[in-house]
Amino acid sequence: MSFSFVSHLVCPKCSKTYDHNKLHQLCTCGSPLLVDYDLERLKEEDVIIDQARNDLWRYHKLLPVTSEEHVVSLGEGMTPLLPMPELGAELGIESLFMKDEGLIPTGSFKARGAAVGVSKAKELGVAQLAMPTNGNAGAAWSLYCARAGIKPTIVMPVDAPVITRKETAISGAELYLVNGLISDAGKMVANLVKEEGLYDASTLKEPYRIEGKKTMGYEILEQSGSETPDVILYPTGGGVGLIGIYKALKEFKELGLFKGNQFPRLVAVQAEGCAPIVKAWEEHKNESEFWEDSKTAAFGINVPKAIGDFLVLEAIYETEGCAVAVSEEEIQQALGHAAELEGTFICPEGAATFAAAKKLRDKGWIQPGERVLCLNTGQGIKYPDTVEVDPLVLQPGEDLQRNKENVK
Repeated sequence: MSFSFVSHLVCPKCSKTYDHNKLHQLCTCGSPLLVDYDLERLKEEDVIIDQARNDLWRYHKLLPVTSEEHVVSLGEGMTPLLPMPELGAELGIESLFMKDEGLIPTGSFKARGAAVGVSKAKELGVAQLAMPTNGNAGAAWSLYCARAGIKPTIVMPVDAPVITRKETAISGAELYLVNGLISDAGKMVANLVKEEGLYDASTLKEPYRIEGKKTMGYEILEQSGSETPDVILYPTGGGVGLIGIYKALKEFKELGLFKGNQFPRLVAVQAEGCAPIVKAWEEHKNESEFWEDSKTAAFGINVPKAIGDFLVLEAIYETEGCAVAVSEEEIQQALGHAAELEGTFICPEGAATFAAAKKLRDKGWIQPGERVLCLNTGQGIKYPDTVEVDPLVLQPGEDLQRNKENVK
């Protein structure tokens, strides 16, 4: 019995194919490569999903690692699909749900891409790799690399969340901070890769991170059953998760595992201070332009130009979705409402999706009765600076009741 039904790598632009058993980065035409599977042969299997596993490796037949001995895992996957009735009532969306990726190892959805990307790197004999990051991806890849025995070099903006810097450093990774954006970190990594020949694990410059991310789509479809979401909102920086979810939808449909009538409409959510995908979608373009002077507290989506922007836009267009930008104030408001109404301390990127859902409901793009799913991509506690508290400080023995009215 095959552990994986991986077939080959293919370029979505020029259709050139590559051997998945060898190291590859981008296609010769400059496009990211995608992983293809022998779905016709897989259809003949009695069992496609390994129900004995309760992590993302339950989908190992649709993942690129050919041998189980190379799997590097911390138990990632199968995060909950939570109903959000109180927040839904606040937003005017009666069927609102959240896929909570904050409960995954390393505290963010980046663990999915790291698990599969590092596992395949191990299988291909990679000893050292390098990557730029806004924080969470670098932390996740560093920790999984430690488990795999691979040495990572990580470059992130100096403004990246302190917690992610500490996660990266404690793993033993070689960490560098750059006084700039992730695009600046990317240029430094590109030079390092060229000079020292390290494996480039930058977003979509290796084909396997997306395969880990697509398992969010598989899980959503499994957990939803016949009640497939009408709308899925995803916080979009590099956009790998959105590309992956769309890939998962197509693969499940071809295998006969998709139980809905039509694909969910995919929504790319960005911040007003960094919205290249939104601008491209509004202008009906297939690629985005570099966003100058990008800035947002939702640091994970502060990506001025995504290498896979054309794939993100394709997913939006093909599912009749859209792209939405939200303000910093709207993100903060959604962050507070999610905690106060549902007891969920989510990350600012996840909060952006709820802010976007409100906008789309107010405009009538989200219709009454539609099932709406928001992706929370990480734990709020990884972003302590996004919340300000100013409680009243009491002296020992002071009367709480007397001071109660002064508590903020």
